[in-house]
Amino acid sequence: MLTRAQLATYVDHTLLKTDATPADVNALLAEARELGTYSICVSPNMIPLTADTGDVLLAVVAGFPSGKHTAAIKAAEAAGAVAAGADEIDMVIDIGLLKDGRPDAVREEIAAVKAAVPDPHVLKVIIESAALTDEEIIAACNAAEAAGADFVKTSTGFHPAGGATIHAVELMARTVGGRLGVKASGGIRTWDDAVAMIEAGATRLGLSSTKAVLDGAPE
Repeated sequence: MLTRAQLATYVDHTLLKTDATPADVNALLAEARELGTYSICVSPNMIPLTADTGDVLLAVVAGFPSGKHTAAIKAAEAAGAVAAGADEIDMVIDIGLLKDGRPDAVREEIAAVKAAVPDPHVLKVIIESAALTDEEIIAACNAAEAAGADFVKTSTGFHPAGGATIHAVELMARTVGGRLGVKASGGIRTWDDAVAMIEAGATRLGLSSTKAVLDGAPE
């Protein structure tokens, strides 16, 4: 059974609200350090941070939340975030390319961003799994792997179709076969939700209500 501290190490403690302020981000970081989360995840205009991150890594989104940006814009946004101190980039793909039967175009845009996120920086690819068919989820995962990404991620948390599901996480985990990480994000609000995602194959969790989730740990 996972302990509270162990589950915290899976978490990207997230604040992507449009009205977030630098003070909010500093509070997020302070809470992340207190809770022992893996990272914080913020918007690109919130960096560079003014506070010391300590052992907490910094993840920054690109092409967020719609993914309807050119590959060049996403790559430039990612490069700027890395230059400003980001350890990880969470990019949103253009799911319309999948809907149009163009997975190679998805691979090309991911590869463009990966070129701007050199190792040891980590690239996570948000596929909006709730808006995709199983075949499209598989195609998105294969495109991410072929492009050199490090993770596939379920959701932005902003799409009306919804966030992470057990089915999507299981399918993504089977498709990448341990070669990439799997991040479950969107709508995970309880301890049981979080544990279920890990059991389904998630190796990272995106949570905005991290303290409430961790407070649900069994005694």
